Amino acid sequence: MDPSSLRPLPSFFILQDLTAITARACEFKINPNEAQATENLKGWFSSFGPYRNERERILVLKQRFEYFGARAFPIGDVSHLETCIIFFLWAFSFDDVSDEGELQCEPERVKIGVDLCSQVLDQPLGTPPPKYKYAVMLHDLWHRYCATATPSACERFALALKIWMYSQIEQAANRSQSTVPSVQDFIELRRRTIGGMTVEAMVVYSIDADIPNHVWYHPTMIEISKAVIDIMTWPNDLCSFNKEQADGDYQNLVACVMLEHDLDLQSAVNVVTSMLAKRVDDYMEYKKLLPSFGEATDRELARYFKALEHYVQGTVHWYYHSTRYFRDIDISNKRNLVVPVFRSTTETKPKLLAIPQTPRATPKLTPIVESSLHSFPILLILLYTSLVSLLVVFIVNGYNPQGSRFLRMPNVDRSVHF
Repeated sequence: MDPSSLRPLPSFFILQDLTAITARACEFKINPNEAQATENLKGWFSSFGPYRNERERILVLKQRFEYFGARAFPIGDVSHLETCIIFFLWAFSFDDVSDEGELQCEPERVKIGVDLCSQVLDQPLGTPPPKYKYAVMLHDLWHRYCATATPSACERFALALKIWMYSQIEQAANRSQSTVPSVQDFIELRRRTIGGMTVEAMVVYSIDADIPNHVWYHPTMIEISKAVIDIMTWPNDLCSFNKEQADGDYQNLVACVMLEHDLDLQSAVNVVTSMLAKRVDDYMEYKKLLPSFGEATDRELARYFKALEHYVQGTVHWYYHSTRYFRDIDISNKRNLVVPVFRSTTETKPKLLAIPQTPRATPKLTPIVESSLHSFPILLILLYTSLVSLLVVFIVNGYNPQGSRFLRMPNVDRSVHF
């Protein structure tokens, strides 16, 4: 679909309280170790230098990822919470390279960075990371994760990270072509770009859950996974649409609904909000249908679902409190929140560390062209000198008013053509 077919945007739209919708299934809780984990991580992100100046570094830190981590992972101890916050710092900064940075429409260069990060996951623990800042950050995250997680959890986390990273290439390709997928295609793509499977793996890590690998592939468990990923993703699209449209980015479920059904913005927001409420119902129903996997596994699943629900509710709360989406908007009363539509941004975006680019060879000129290029300035000088000399002759001697082609030059035979 073509974004140019979108209906004109209004000056504002009304957003329902999304936290109230998700609260029907998800409990909100805060990790008491937030302050300690934040203190321990001071300087961690800055030490990798993914931004080029102090201003851009501060813009990232203002996103309050420690606030996010404490609400998304409220059960983990200090060490686990630190790793979860590091996950957010790495994932959001790496995502921004292709999402809104200088490479958002360059899938080939995004792939180079993804390949470098994937090397970290493929090599034995202890292997030095590639010389690429985001790979170095991931290297630290990966070693922290593997320190306490089970081997099957580590394997699933590595797979999830690769699926998520390579989905960034697909989304960058969509941006480069200025195309918007259908609603269903976008929902399926969004489950990958939001990193749903990665989130599940981080939730497992945060409580050191031990869930057998075959459980994840049970049909009902797959449907639960889809539902809960949609529940955490669609509020993001509702909250981020304003920022993204101002940046000229329409890889968003709200935009897909507007285009596919030819709706105005408010109608599309209402549709996506209703879809969200339906998915909350689906999630609760699927949980009831899940069979028993044995007493020990059932206990682990109960812990996992509670932690997953904490993650969802903490995430939706953070959407409102992050400066990414609601800048200069009072969100103290989320019920029927009036959201002014942002104008197209002209401000300079933070320049993220560029993904390495393969050097391009300078085109080699043929000898004739190269010789011509060298001699061209000399020819210009000679031509200029001749024109000036001719002009001087005209000024000094004048020109025959009868239209003659002969110049009045002293001591020159007038029968001789100049």
